[in-house]
Amino acid sequence: MQFKNTLDFAQQLDSDDVLRKYRDEFYFPKVKGKEVIYFTGNSLGLQPKRSQKFVDDIMTDWKELAVEGHFHSEKPWWDYHERLTRPLAKVVGAKPEEVSVMNTLSVNLHLLMVSFYRPTEKRFKILCEEKAFPSDQYMLQSQVRFHGFNSEDAIIEVKKREGEHFWRTEDVVAKIKEVGEELALILIGGVNYYNGQVFDMETITEAGKSVGAVVGWDLAHAVGNIDLELHDWKVDFAAWCSYKYMNSGPGNASGIFVNEKYLDRNDIPRFEGWWGTKKETRFKMKPEFEPIETADAWQISNPPVLSLAPYLASLEMFEEVGMEALIAKRDKIVAYLEFILHEIDKEVDSSFEIITPVERGCQLSVFLHGQGRTLFDYLMKNGVITDWREPNVIRLAPAPFYCSYDDMYRFGQILKAGITSQ
Repeated sequence: MQFKNTLDFAQQLDSDDVLRKYRDEFYFPKVKGKEVIYFTGNSLGLQPKRSQKFVDDIMTDWKELAVEGHFHSEKPWWDYHERLTRPLAKVVGAKPEEVSVMNTLSVNLHLLMVSFYRPTEKRFKILCEEKAFPSDQYMLQSQVRFHGFNSEDAIIEVKKREGEHFWRTEDVVAKIKEVGEELALILIGGVNYYNGQVFDMETITEAGKSVGAVVGWDLAHAVGNIDLELHDWKVDFAAWCSYKYMNSGPGNASGIFVNEKYLDRNDIPRFEGWWGTKKETRFKMKPEFEPIETADAWQISNPPVLSLAPYLASLEMFEEVGMEALIAKRDKIVAYLEFILHEIDKEVDSSFEIITPVERGCQLSVFLHGQGRTLFDYLMKNGVITDWREPNVIRLAPAPFYCSYDDMYRFGQILKAGITSQ
């Protein structure tokens, strides 16, 4: 398609958009009385309007049923989380029994590492990407210290090539082969938070397995954003948050994936709790832990239903639309945004550098050469909610559920005004 940097063209794209009605399913903040152009769904998704009813239903049941809500509400609380597993499995390419929802992301990664980082004197190293998200760095460092290793020796970072802003798959695979039999675990962010790169998870997983390593993925920026086939790729485990592209609310519950080969086993080391034991015998208060035959065995506590409710509301929309349609719009709207950036770059004789490679999802990370924080501040004051990363990068993530092509055009005009006004 030949794009045009005109309002009429953008509005025609919106008219043809099969997902356009879903924009009205979300609440938008306002600046100067107008709905914002929202580019930070990669940090916190907008609130779906239907979420309120899901939360209100639980509050009503709590008011009217009290403890009996666990078993006698319309959506009983004791198995509320099970309603999320089937739609989530479709989003991440898993079997329903391989998916569960509990806790928050970093907590779940720690708990999963109890099971899947089992270092020995010879095989103890962890492979990750350089400058991984800080929480992942802290987690890995604390895990290797817990096992008595030095992080400088145990954590191997795959670096970008000199002068490049992205990782090459062949470099990741080469490093895996180099570490070889010393490699215990690979844990990488499936989509890098800074540059928006989508890693070749299938190839990297296969390479890791070939040297005997366990392979896990932090999918915080991936779930609800890109095509995932965790089961078919033979990933060992994964975890993700739900408040970015999944639109479940700030700090909300995390999802996990555990490959079916680890399910229904008593010999898996893990931290265990009451809610991971079999439902059939849970209330017999037996002293022996009997793991549920699914990923729910990794649950420790009963489900936090007030946080699961908006997640379930959002998943209802994912069920209605499907990842295929979301990805199709994602590709088109990100391509249009890229076109707009290049057009504005030419008009103002500036120097934008998109550091996100072609392997991408919703996000474009842009170096604003010659521009500083004042441009970001101008955008924010004029209704463009975006994200600033030092030294001069803005991250733009047009989520396909609620961003419009008209947004992309208007952003270009505001960006141009911001540059020319400085």
